[in-house]
Amino acid sequence: MKNNHKMFILIEGALGLLVLILAIVMLRGNTSRNLDKVSVIVQDSDDNQWDAFKYGLRMAAEDQEIEMFVVGTEGVMSVEEQESLIEQEIDNGADAVIVQPVPGAETEAMLKRIENGVPVMLAGSTASLEKEASVLPVTEADNYAMGQTLAEEVLKDYDGNLDGKRFGIVSQTSESEAAVNLRKGFESVMEDTGAVTAWTVDGSFGEEEDISLDTLPKVDLVAALDDNSLTAAGASAAANNLHGAVVYGIGNSTEAVYYVDTGAVECLVVPDAFNVGYQSLTEIAKNLRNYFHEAGDHTVSHTVLRKENLFSKENQELLFTMSQ
Repeated sequence: MKNNHKMFILIEGALGLLVLILAIVMLRGNTSRNLDKVSVIVQDSDDNQWDAFKYGLRMAAEDQEIEMFVVGTEGVMSVEEQESLIEQEIDNGADAVIVQPVPGAETEAMLKRIENGVPVMLAGSTASLEKEASVLPVTEADNYAMGQTLAEEVLKDYDGNLDGKRFGIVSQTSESEAAVNLRKGFESVMEDTGAVTAWTVDGSFGEEEDISLDTLPKVDLVAALDDNSLTAAGASAAANNLHGAVVYGIGNSTEAVYYVDTGAVECLVVPDAFNVGYQSLTEIAKNLRNYFHEAGDHTVSHTVLRKENLFSKENQELLFTMSQ
């Protein structure tokens, strides 16, 4: 009887262990099949200005064990188009979204409605024109400080004397928080330097676009406040179509770096797009795993690139992220 009792206990113990092992295996299997899903929506997603950003997203997705998907987009979206894309992603199973908000007064209200259902993180700019008034978390560079840095680099090259110099400002839009603060920062330094703003234009630039930089009045300096404007100005300068104007600007693509390397662009201020991607996804992962976690803003750094320091040891990691 004692032997039978011992055998029964051993069998029960073995069965219990098997059940525990099976439960662990099933739990792990369910975890791998039920990763949190995050959709990322930016404008013109295949443009190489997003390469470092997407690399940061991929690295964070691996670290946080998140399923991440960058939605394919082309050109400039309207508020309605962006809302439709976000809702489509949520219908397809997205648990959260990371969004580059389209410029427009209605954008923040639209994204706030979306946030009532799933967590929303903004990337690159707030939806509100006034950053302090934003009600949604954002990961971005300090746009005002970047504008200041750009102007300070101009002043360095002219020993602080810009008396009589004429400059033009180009950007894709004047309706985003990023564009507004970049320009404010730039002009805050340029004020009282003697420089004159000859023109300011917003839109898409290039041979096939509505606006051609080649046709604008001659200036001494061009300040391009985003990657697309900078690469358009760099292309015009390389073709000797800017009447000798020196180009300074904001950018984060390999094409922008190319124009610095070839001398078509004098100076480039580069936001850390890798960390915009990495911090955005990391923050939203915390939100998904902890209902009570309140996502916060993150500010990333920026770097000044010139031809002479382009391939320095300090900038190798930055250039690496831009080419992924």
